[in-house]
Amino acid sequence: MTTRNAADRYLKCRNGKWQYYRRVPKEFTEHDNRGTIRVSLKTDSLTLARSKRDALAEADEQLWMTLASAKGSIAKLLDPATSQILKRYEAARHRAMSKGYIYTPADQLAETANLEEIVSRLLEVAKQPENEKKEAEALLGGVNRPKIPVSKAFEIYCEKIALSDTVRKSPAQIKAWRKAKKRAVNNFIKICGDLSMNEIERRHGQAFYDWWGKRLIPDPSGKAMAPNTANRDIGNMKKLFREYWAFEGEEERENPFRNLRYSDKQIEKVPHFENEWVREKMLNPTVFSGLNPQAVLICYALIETGCRPSEIANLKPENIILSGDTPHIKIRATNDRELKTSSSVREIPLVGVSLEAMKKAPQGFPHYHDKNNLLSITLLKGFRARKLFPTPKHKIYSFRHSFEKRMLEGGIDYGLRCDLMGHSNTRPDYGDGGSLSYRRNELEKIAHPMPYEFRMALPEAY
Repeated sequence: MTTRNAADRYLKCRNGKWQYYRRVPKEFTEHDNRGTIRVSLKTDSLTLARSKRDALAEADEQLWMTLASAKGSIAKLLDPATSQILKRYEAARHRAMSKGYIYTPADQLAETANLEEIVSRLLEVAKQPENEKKEAEALLGGVNRPKIPVSKAFEIYCEKIALSDTVRKSPAQIKAWRKAKKRAVNNFIKICGDLSMNEIERRHGQAFYDWWGKRLIPDPSGKAMAPNTANRDIGNMKKLFREYWAFEGEEERENPFRNLRYSDKQIEKVPHFENEWVREKMLNPTVFSGLNPQAVLICYALIETGCRPSEIANLKPENIILSGDTPHIKIRATNDRELKTSSSVREIPLVGVSLEAMKKAPQGFPHYHDKNNLLSITLLKGFRARKLFPTPKHKIYSFRHSFEKRMLEGGIDYGLRCDLMGHSNTRPDYGDGGSLSYRRNELEKIAHPMPYEFRMALPEAY
């Protein structure tokens, strides 16, 4: 008797005992030739049968999901031979699970399993039809783990494991995210070779660490790589190893890159622009003649907002509010673009030269949308050609440091400074940082005097 109750699907009672009874879906019959699955649950209790049925159904569904995945994203990343091994390995794991066992490769089974478990597995194999080689493989660990090289593991990581890390990133953000991690993988392969993930040992982590150490030593000209660059590469390899094996269900694997890090205490801060320098050199829009108008307006929008260049360049029209008593901009994450941190979400009143610049660009800056590198190159070249950097250490980011310094010296409250900069606040949060009009009044106290001819000289954005 097969039950028709939805709660008891895949259950069939035969001679007073319950069976797990189910057909293999048509789309998987090519790789799963069991046809109709019949497994005795060895119980006359419907409650217990349901519990065992749930475990078997989950195992089969995981098996079929794995087969579907092997046909799709992961298999496309692997060479045909490795892909076939992966299919067999995953199928063996889930077949073993469907029989109530954890799949364990034969060599590991011989080392770790007790006699009772081995005998139990052998007895289960004996019950299977003589031609069911796959059941024996599953129960006795006859399929070796596929050897996935670092290069392929990285592709699997990007396409599957780290999907949640990139789902809200823009195309340019994804490209930058992947580029940094790809550099670490390429450097590791250059030093240690394209090892399979289960071959990477502590000595390989140390070799990678030592290779970076040599690059941190200044050459005869005094040039050297920054410790932060080395730490980023080592950290990316550590994360790849950890998350790949966690995905494989082996979280306990000791990470060969653990505790490998260089001290990075001597970081030089980007210097700020002095007020006199900004007023004398930059508050004349004609100094930027020949530069892309949108780049010029972004530059001026930075001065009285303290924003990161990417935050201004990627403003959407709905987040530029020029009407009302307090014109302002809203820094927001979107479905297709992340912010640097959660504390970066904020609203900034527009005052002085930044207000005038944004009035010229009410629809934002489409030429530089999601093109941070293009904006950076344009501004750097423009500033260098016009000798607008007081020292070689000054950057476009110096505007942000200048804004923070002016707020400090202007006596603006610490909490408000944090809110306007998009920094996390170490003090208890007792409010929203004040109204927009209050923020505007505070910023007007520190705004640069605007030359009379400034408004007339600003270029149009479009």
